[in-house]
Amino acid sequence: MRNANSRPAPEAQPPRRRRLLAKAVAVVGAAAVLGTTAMVGSAGAIVNGKDSTEPYPFMATLPQKAAGVDAQCGATLIDRQWVLTAGHCVDPELPIVLEGKVRIGSPNRTTGGTVRGIDRIVTHPGYKLGGEDGGPNVNDLALIRLDRPVSQKPIKIAKNAGPAGTPTRILGFGTIVDGPLDDAVFPDRLQQLNTRVGTDAECFGRAGATRLCTVSPKPGAMACFGDSGGPQLQRAKNGRWELIGATSGDGDWKPECSTGPGLYSNVPAYAEWIRKTIRENS
Repeated sequence: MRNANSRPAPEAQPPRRRRLLAKAVAVVGAAAVLGTTAMVGSAGAIVNGKDSTEPYPFMATLPQKAAGVDAQCGATLIDRQWVLTAGHCVDPELPIVLEGKVRIGSPNRTTGGTVRGIDRIVTHPGYKLGGEDGGPNVNDLALIRLDRPVSQKPIKIAKNAGPAGTPTRILGFGTIVDGPLDDAVFPDRLQQLNTRVGTDAECFGRAGATRLCTVSPKPGAMACFGDSGGPQLQRAKNGRWELIGATSGDGDWKPECSTGPGLYSNVPAYAEWIRKTIRENS
């Protein structure tokens, strides 16, 4: 397991680390959120969602301290011993300390479900934190191997995300209050929000082959601080949920989360890397 604690204190960090420290308030647990005329960064919980209405046994939570705040990232169980999350949730260059154990399959943030330790972290080799050049996060995915398998049933990764207009759903334990990370209010109950796949134009050209533009039909609602890495779902033909997205981020930060579409890593586009990584590390 990568040691998230092995980094110098903020005051001892070189200039690039200090810039990343400032950005962490934006990107830890963050969805990239776009306003109506310009991109605005975000972090990661669902603002104006609602309490979960059904079981999601594949939903997982990674407790952590983010820039000194007790928070979490989301993750998704895709194998009995592996969860998928965002690369920036485990980035050693950011002031993130993974604390406690991964919780799988509970509708509650701090109780229930199954808890497991982290055995190994594999970040996508092409991962890059966005914002330095004004762009979104790149290849923003990481796989976490649990120390033991779980009994919960993993979710299937879709063959492809649906076209623009496809109904989707996002899940998370992120803040339900829009604004700075210091003002975050994390719900005890898992939140859900019905969304849809947007067009690349709706996300100002920042989606594409490896990122999904995610739009909420409900005004003032989107992922925010604490939701990073969590799932975006669509219905398969058999009516079951399948995984198409993982909450990502832009890196350029403004405090509003609920003002517009969000960016999600297109998980089906990474299916081969996911399969190969699990096979080579099991």
